[in-house]
Amino acid sequence: MMQPTASALCAFTTRYINLWQQQQGHYPASSDLAGIPSPCIINTVDDRVLWQPQPFSPSSGLDAVERALDIQLQPDITAFYTTQFAGDMHARLQQRRLTLLQVWSEEDFIRLQENLIGHLIMKRRLKQSPTLFIATTDSEQEMVAVCNLTGEVILEEPGRNKREILSPSVRTFLDDIQPVIGPME
Repeated sequence: MMQPTASALCAFTTRYINLWQQQQGHYPASSDLAGIPSPCIINTVDDRVLWQPQPFSPSSGLDAVERALDIQLQPDITAFYTTQFAGDMHARLQQRRLTLLQVWSEEDFIRLQENLIGHLIMKRRLKQSPTLFIATTDSEQEMVAVCNLTGEVILEEPGRNKREILSPSVRTFLDDIQPVIGPME
């Protein structure tokens, strides 16, 4: 399952970069990532970094998350976070705006794993099914996550059992979202 998800992520990233190049004339730019080291950085212009994706290099995958919680993760979530280093990318799914979370560097990957572990511990304490976040929305009350039991991409409210199925898989979700320039409004 990892290869179709990795291919779908690369295809979305290509669409995202093409949109930036068509509308802005350069690779994606971020002021939030300025000053943070990454293999993705091409150049720094006016307090913004221009970036392009780079192959993911750590060989561990999300093993630390699996070991810490004695859990086996959906292969799609591993593929999502271990295909590339990249900046977060903005997208739209129907009328919903979201920011696709990505790993910026090896240091960021360590932080991501810690956050995933914390999220899964919270879910376990609340006796809720395990989910792993992949995107934020314009609402602080909702996030896009992958259900680790079914592989479905869902919209959920952290700490609550409220959820809405957005897509049957990460691959389908990545195929369905449309890239947009700029953060959520």
